[in-house]
Amino acid sequence: MDTNEDWAEKKEQEKNDRYSSLLGFINHLSHREKSGWKASQTNFTTGVRGSLHTNQFLTRLESLGVKNGNTREAIRNRTVQKTLSMSDMILKFFFIALNSKKNWTLQNLPTEIVNKNMEIFNLHLQPPRL
Repeated sequence: MDTNEDWAEKKEQEKNDRYSSLLGFINHLSHREKSGWKASQTNFTTGVRGSLHTNQFLTRLESLGVKNGNTREAIRNRTVQKTLSMSDMILKFFFIALNSKKNWTLQNLPTEIVNKNMEIFNLHLQPPRL
């Protein structure tokens, strides 16, 4: 969680560790087949509280070919907005779960309860703001 100072570095390492064997396999196969392809990994890490390392995020977007600074900034802003929006929705559903019957599961939750609680807690899917 992005409460610790080194949260991003830890997540970065977890992602690198998780996908290193897959990345190695892709590059090995590419070399063996003489395809000329070289795979690399670019991580984009955003904390549950909307934290991200701005310069790193923008630089990585640029490395993927997003050259326009305004576009990179818009992507960064939208990423933070969506992260916070999803965190808010998860917390609201968690609140609903805590204040509902304890023996229900999401699979058994009637649509009318979901719809009612979506309305009560103002959980509406908003179109993205540009």
